[in-house]
Amino acid sequence: MPYEKLRAFLDRFPLGFPRTESGVEIEILKRLFTEDEARTAVLLSPMPEEASLIAARCGRDEGELARKLEAMADKGLVFRIRRQDRTLFNAAPFMIGLYEYSVRRIDAELAALFKTYYDTAYLTEIGLSNVPGFKVIPVSRHVSPDMTLLPYHQLEGKIREARKISVAECVCRKEARLTGHGCDHPLETCLSFGVAAEYYIETGLGREVSAEEAIEILEAADQAGLVHAGANSKHLSNICNCCPCCCASLKGIVDHGHDKRRYVNALFEAMVDPDACIACEACLERCPVGAISLDEVAEVDRDKCLGCGLCASACPSEAITLRLRPDREEPFERVLDMGLAVMEAKRKNAPQGS
Repeated sequence: MPYEKLRAFLDRFPLGFPRTESGVEIEILKRLFTEDEARTAVLLSPMPEEASLIAARCGRDEGELARKLEAMADKGLVFRIRRQDRTLFNAAPFMIGLYEYSVRRIDAELAALFKTYYDTAYLTEIGLSNVPGFKVIPVSRHVSPDMTLLPYHQLEGKIREARKISVAECVCRKEARLTGHGCDHPLETCLSFGVAAEYYIETGLGREVSAEEAIEILEAADQAGLVHAGANSKHLSNICNCCPCCCASLKGIVDHGHDKRRYVNALFEAMVDPDACIACEACLERCPVGAISLDEVAEVDRDKCLGCGLCASACPSEAITLRLRPDREEPFERVLDMGLAVMEAKRKNAPQGS
């Protein structure tokens, strides 16, 4: 059965695609792929390749396969990279990949399937390795001015360096709205950079924006109370502006009480100046994970704190600033390194004999 083969293929990625008793994951694949597309997707590698190499490996006609892969890339079923006169394709995992690329085609039925799969299997899959897939980076104005920051600690600077930027709607919030669990936070908040941005722009999944507009989107997201999270690597490939009510990772922390490290790498922590704090409680309402309590002044639970800076932006007396955690874990050099670490951790954590 092509869909079961595709499910097993997707399950080999760092964030896999586990089987469920209900078979909801197969229903998702049937909504996304035709049978022929499912048979084609498993021919690809996680690494980018030209259609000629894929065709030679699989005994397929190169021209026919290239046309099929172009059409599948346009539908968000495989990833495509264009480099001068070369076009390369690679398989897309379920997340980050097929799920996010469904942002334009998601409807109430597909949203319900996604939600069921998340509730029954994918929340566990996301946190299985205890290797956080995202890093949280605040906007720089919330960071203490005496901090010496490396380039990958500074969002605005990395955004200005990007050669191509796109913005797309948040598929998590679209799914939540379609299933009756949505919020009023803005939708067009997901930023991509470089080759990811090129893919989003070319396929119509997102639109191109300048560095200045991207920073304006980031600032608006900050004012709206959204957490800025990108892949847990030093290379900037994306920024998701996340709310705790809809985000697949933050829901694990807020709704299920899981340790934040399963999902996010907190590089910063909030620090309160007790002499400046006026105990107004603005930060309590602002914190997305309930990391702040109030006695005579605000107090931050550093084990819960994401270092997102939302409390600092809400503080009328400017009593809160962010500092790099002295015990922080720096991001991986590359997304590939993070993926390998996730795979190794999952292997070690797997039950004996599985």
